[in-house]
Amino acid sequence: MTTAPVVDPPLPQGRPELEQTHRRNGERLLIAAFTGVPFLALLAAVPLAWGRFLGWTDVALTAVFYLISAGGITVGYHRYFTHGSFKANRALKIFMAVAGSMAMEGPVITWVADHRRHHKHSDKEFDPHSPWRFGDDWKALAKGLGWAHYGWLFHSDVTSKQRFAKDLLNDRDLVVLHRWFPGLVALSFLLPTALGGLLTWSWQGALTALFWAGLVRITLVHHVTWSINSICHTFGKEEFQVRDRSRNVWWLAIPSLGESWHNLHHSDPTCARHGVLKGQVDISARIIALFEKAGWAHDVRWPNEDRLAAKRAKQPE
Repeated sequence: MTTAPVVDPPLPQGRPELEQTHRRNGERLLIAAFTGVPFLALLAAVPLAWGRFLGWTDVALTAVFYLISAGGITVGYHRYFTHGSFKANRALKIFMAVAGSMAMEGPVITWVADHRRHHKHSDKEFDPHSPWRFGDDWKALAKGLGWAHYGWLFHSDVTSKQRFAKDLLNDRDLVVLHRWFPGLVALSFLLPTALGGLLTWSWQGALTALFWAGLVRITLVHHVTWSINSICHTFGKEEFQVRDRSRNVWWLAIPSLGESWHNLHHSDPTCARHGVLKGQVDISARIIALFEKAGWAHDVRWPNEDRLAAKRAKQPE
C-alpha cells in the first residue's frame, strides 16, 4: 500500500472537495457526547484527585494509554497515513490505525481527508480549521481560536474522502477499521477498565481506571491535538519559511509528542521528524526510529540538512 499524500489538480468551480451530504444533527450530538463527557470528567478530576480516587495503577494506565492513543494520532494518523513519512509492514499499519482510533478523533480515513484538505488550503478559505477564518483583529481571532480548537467539528461540510484519501479507500484493511470505529472507541474504554480491575483485583480499581485512563486521558489527548490546530497556527516562532501561519510552540512539545514543532512540519510536511533543531524534543520521531530499528518501518524520510538550510526563515538581527 502507498500512503503518500494525494496530489490534487487546481480547485475547479463549485465545491468538489466536499461530500454531497452534510453532517447530520445526530452526528453532531455524538461528537458533542464523545468530546463533552470526557471534558466533564477532566473537570471532575481536580477535586477527586485530592481524595482516594487516584492510585499508582491509575497513573500508570493513564500514561500508557495516553502514549498509545496520542501516538496513534501523531505517528499513525498524521505522519504515516496522511503524509507517508515512512512505510510500514501490515501489522504495524493495522496497529497504528487501531491506536489512532482509540483517541476518539474520528475514523482513520475521515481524519486523513480532513488533514490533507487542511494542508492544501492552510489558513485560507477552504481550510477546515484555521483560527484566521474570521479575520485578523482580536475579536475575530478570539472567535477563530474557538473555531479552530473545537467549533469546526460541528460544521455541516464534510471533506470528500474520494478526493483526499482515495489511496486509503483502496486499502481493505483500513476500510474495515474505518467501519469498525465505534467498536474501537469502546475498546479504548474497556481495555483500561479491565486492566484496572485485574491489576487491583477490585471493582473500584476498574472504575478508577475507567475514569482516569479512559475519560480523563481521552480529553487530554483531544485538547492537546486541537491545540495544534488553534495555538500552533496563532502563536510561537516561525523558524522555517511557510506560506501560512504555522508556528513552533515549545511548551506543547512533550504532551503533543513533538507535533507542536508545527512550523517545520508545514515547511516540509513529509519529514518524519518535526523537531529538527537543537533542543527540540520529538517523541513521535523517536517512536518511528524504534519501529525502523525493529524492522517494522522502512524508507523513513528523515531530515535532510541541505533541504532544511534552504527552508530556514531569516531571523531578525
